[in-house]
Amino acid sequence: MAAPLSDGERRKQISVRGIAGLGDVAEVRKSFNRHLHFTLVKDRNVATPRDYYFALAHTVRDHLVGRWIRTQQHYYERDPKRIYYLSLEFYMGRTLQNTMVNLGLQNACDEAIYQLGLDLEELEEIEEDAGLGNGGLGRLAACFLDSMATLGLAAYGYGIRYEFGIFNQKIVDGWQVEEADDWLRYGNPWEKARPEYMLPVHFYGRVDHTPEGVKWIDTQVVLAMPYDTPVPGYKNNTVNTMRLWSAKAPNDFNLQEFNVGDYIEAVLDRNLAENISRVLYPNDNFFEGKELRLKQEYFVVAATLQDIIRRFKSSKFGCRDPVRTCFETFPDKVAIQLNDTHPALSIPELMRILVDVEKVDWDKAWEITKRTCAYTNHTVLPEALERWPVSMFEKLLPRHLEIIYALNQMHLDRVAALYPGDIDRLRRMSVIEEGDCKRINMAHLCVIGSHAVNGVARIHSDIVKNSVFKDFYELEPEKFQNKTNGITPRRWLLLCNPGLADIIAEKIGEGFITDLSQLKKLLDFINNETFIRDVAKVKQENKLKFAAYLEEQYKVKINPSSMFDVQVKRIHEYKRQLLNCLHAITLYNRIRSDPSKSFVPRTIMIGGKAAPGYHMAKMIIKLITSIGEVINNDHYVGDRLKVIFLENYRVSLAEKVIPAADLSQQISTAGTEASGTGNMKFMVNGALTIGTMDGANVEMAEEANEENLFIFGMRVEDVEALDRQGYNAQEYYERLPELRQAIDQISSGFFSPRDPGCFRDVVNMLMYHDRFKVFADYEAYIKCQGQVDQLFMNPREWTKKVIRNIACSGKFSSDRTITEYAQEIWGVEPSATKIPPPNLPRD
Repeated sequence: MAAPLSDGERRKQISVRGIAGLGDVAEVRKSFNRHLHFTLVKDRNVATPRDYYFALAHTVRDHLVGRWIRTQQHYYERDPKRIYYLSLEFYMGRTLQNTMVNLGLQNACDEAIYQLGLDLEELEEIEEDAGLGNGGLGRLAACFLDSMATLGLAAYGYGIRYEFGIFNQKIVDGWQVEEADDWLRYGNPWEKARPEYMLPVHFYGRVDHTPEGVKWIDTQVVLAMPYDTPVPGYKNNTVNTMRLWSAKAPNDFNLQEFNVGDYIEAVLDRNLAENISRVLYPNDNFFEGKELRLKQEYFVVAATLQDIIRRFKSSKFGCRDPVRTCFETFPDKVAIQLNDTHPALSIPELMRILVDVEKVDWDKAWEITKRTCAYTNHTVLPEALERWPVSMFEKLLPRHLEIIYALNQMHLDRVAALYPGDIDRLRRMSVIEEGDCKRINMAHLCVIGSHAVNGVARIHSDIVKNSVFKDFYELEPEKFQNKTNGITPRRWLLLCNPGLADIIAEKIGEGFITDLSQLKKLLDFINNETFIRDVAKVKQENKLKFAAYLEEQYKVKINPSSMFDVQVKRIHEYKRQLLNCLHAITLYNRIRSDPSKSFVPRTIMIGGKAAPGYHMAKMIIKLITSIGEVINNDHYVGDRLKVIFLENYRVSLAEKVIPAADLSQQISTAGTEASGTGNMKFMVNGALTIGTMDGANVEMAEEANEENLFIFGMRVEDVEALDRQGYNAQEYYERLPELRQAIDQISSGFFSPRDPGCFRDVVNMLMYHDRFKVFADYEAYIKCQGQVDQLFMNPREWTKKVIRNIACSGKFSSDRTITEYAQEIWGVEPSATKIPPPNLPRD
């Protein structure tokens, strides 16, 4: 087979980003050389690849800055309602290529760098991922920032500038080993420190009730230093801001100790304050009740709300002085979206500021708070819900505890009036959970303190209304909404799959880049032989390229004409990577029992990180690598089956593997995955989905018609019925010979000959404690995989289904999601108006 085209070569053939003007190229070269000259250290004459990367990043950043300043001026003059997206995670990935795409600079940079004898792709690979998130929740926040800028909304992302993001995953002897992600080691060309906006955040202390009002005194102060990152919209000259807070100790921190002579100790203790923004907690869908985490949550909320109120007071016709003193109009000018319960403290903190500091009447403050805040729920798994011990609050945030108690009392009085004598309902709906350890249920706090509560896929929002928050839904049904997640087509199609973007643009124009529903026009080309051939060719090129990458990274030879069967996501029991493992073993056993039979060749790729403290998830990784070890070295199998664990799965690796995938595995137990967004990325990039009716899979099947996905297994009601009758794994084990054989092999040490008991915990869990019912879906899954094989043997029909899936993926753009948030929750309208570029006068 021909060698894959490099991205550079392919870009030369691509029209979708327009031809670069020679003037642009000359300007980029000049700017690049200037930055290279000034970034090189005086005693160093030889530039390193990293110097080239920084020179290019600064060149591109120059194009951002004028637009960034102009956008902020535009907002000050027009004083629109501002949207504040609060999230403890922003999983941004790399910024260089995304910025070039959104500014329409990619061709000019590519050509300029090529003329200078360098390779753009190699420079892009030098950039560290900004891995300030765990998975779906943090990546969603990143997609939303892109869409909010593209839709011209006056929006700000607020979070924490973690010094260490999600750990780097190394696989050593088949086991996950974590390494610190020192992503800032070489500096970050995309951020701008803003020390002039540094703010104090208070912890501990005590509450003093005085005739003048309530005072929170004797607190410890930590400073919040903002770092701003520009967020460009797509070719509309809008550049919004993501502001991340970093913790700094005040200069007098603990220097009382200086008086007793221990000055050194006192200065070293500054770390205690600065640890707040040191590291991202690496848990996905799991609550860990550590005091440092609660500090992080309050830190981001306290700093952000001060910033929001400062901007509210001074943002009027460009005035810099505080001109608004009345908070009556606050909800008309400010919308705060809570990305899960992590920023829930926004509710009592806003109350504290309004009542204690701004002297607003309590009932009025409560009305303002509710009209301002809205809450997105991201999970129904009980172990993921945040429930903080009251004792921890009492020590760390004593005033907030008082406010939460008062809010809860108001709430329960209302419930008691509506449902007299229903004590059980009061217990279920309370924000304070009684028990051995009194706890604050943060989800309940979010629901009572918000005017809108949304789930992230239709099936998830129904579960939220019918079970998780059933009592609250009965009380205030008008609060509850659905906002099905989406992904940005800029990063997840244009940037990562330029070949596919180009052939789509050739057929239907470039409008789909900002209106993904236009992909529907591709339905006219489902039987167009040229288009079928082009789509298949792009997929094959992507596979060749990824196979070359795998060979270089893992020293493993991949059959590029095999089916690339991919499951990439966090490792979690509910996502059922174990079901995928059982299929791999079943295929292996079938090949071994009849090696002469013809089999559809498959390369099964599984990737994802396990939370460092999640024993079962780490065992699952060890099992995947052990199965791969046996299968990949069995000469009877050859290149008909390979199992590869993709190490250190992250945004930049997703951008490589997703365009190359043939089959996308979305196989969580029905009712457990709130939405999923990987499923959408695979769909728009031309992979077919094998999946359960869970999360957004349901809506994907609705958009493309169920027969164009490979849907199998229990529905939510089947899972509930099985729960009622009692799930007995033993039954399936005894009834299904292939399942029994696979489990016996795992159990006997067939895949771990040096440690035969290695997987006893995995087998024990599957047989006796499996909450996610892997065996119950095994038979349907294996049968469905047989249908996948059948279709894959008919490339033309396979590609026609691929085209239909791409054509029906338009709903899953984050532009559509954000438009719905804007109109139905925030009360603002997206705007297609372009801000004039910096070289033109403002109107």
